[in-house]
Amino acid sequence: MRYRLTFVVGVAVGYVLGTRAGRERYEQLRKSARRVAENPAVRNTAETAAQQGREFAGKAYDAVSDRVGDRMPDSVSRRVRTLREHSSAGSGRDDWGTSNT
Repeated sequence: MRYRLTFVVGVAVGYVLGTRAGRERYEQLRKSARRVAENPAVRNTAETAAQQGREFAGKAYDAVSDRVGDRMPDSVSRRVRTLREHSSAGSGRDDWGTSNT
């Protein structure tokens, strides 16, 4: 019961503070977030992280498939094969709109 009461009080305080800040503060935060997201350094870092994530996932898949081998169900094998073909035959962009550079 104590945790529920703490949660409800926290929600109430957050609501009051949020309504006092109002739309003006919301727009200010939104503009700042957009500015950060459009920063070339941030975009490059995000794309680099996405590329490294894809490389890591590929290495992890290879390591797992070497250990699992033929024990992997056919449905999983077909799905992974389809995803790999889709990503290698792509136009240099992934589903999230980032480039594969």
